[in-house]
Amino acid sequence: MARAASPAAVLLSVHAVVFDTDGVITDSAPAHAAAWKKAFDACLATHQGQRPFDEEEDYRRYVDGKARMDGAAAFLASRGLDLPEGSPDDPPGPETVGAVAARKDEAFTLRLRDRPIDVWPGTVRLLHVLHEARVPFAAASASRHATELLAGAGLLDLFTAVVDGNEARRLELPGKPDPALFTETARRLGVPPGDTAVVEDALAGVEAGRRGGFGLVVGVDRTDSPEGAADLRRHGADLVVADPGDLLINGED
Repeated sequence: MARAASPAAVLLSVHAVVFDTDGVITDSAPAHAAAWKKAFDACLATHQGQRPFDEEEDYRRYVDGKARMDGAAAFLASRGLDLPEGSPDDPPGPETVGAVAARKDEAFTLRLRDRPIDVWPGTVRLLHVLHEARVPFAAASASRHATELLAGAGLLDLFTAVVDGNEARRLELPGKPDPALFTETARRLGVPPGDTAVVEDALAGVEAGRRGGFGLVVGVDRTDSPEGAADLRRHGADLVVADPGDLLINGED
């Protein structure tokens, strides 16, 4: 007779877990990438000789896991474009970094109105097992939509704490790869970073976990590719899984 699933030993080596949301809990990365493409391509079209934004490689390298302003600035700089910074309150447009970031948020918000964002079943299973095992865990995200997405998926009540993009802006926390978002989340869990795991799919987020001195940094490679796993390890992942559900073990009586 099969026993209930339990966390793998590597997770039991820590006392709390911090989960990124986009790409780890929610399958929202494609929607974010598509929204960035609309924003960036509109800006790139105003500059000669610029190729369109690549929703896979450019997204992963420059914007995944980062605050909107930081992601917009990083990608534009990679193309040699030096736009005025502007502010996060700029209206959507191509003229400033803030305006490009605002156009992205506008496009993503419209996408949310069209249809809900799916969640990753393996991660949801892990969350429920951790909850039953009374392992405290929290969500941390640069996205200001993270709390909304978790609530829509019926998962919000499982979390001890959530620190989303709205909270990060209120507290003026620097974005990933700075570890401030994760260390603030660990503080709310009441567990030191050294005794806390970070589960993250973005390169910037994995680097933030390593910089923050977290006891375990788990990289999630949804591409399940040697290149993706190698990149995550180079940025500081202790181990890489294709899905957080892989951090569960199933016993047999």
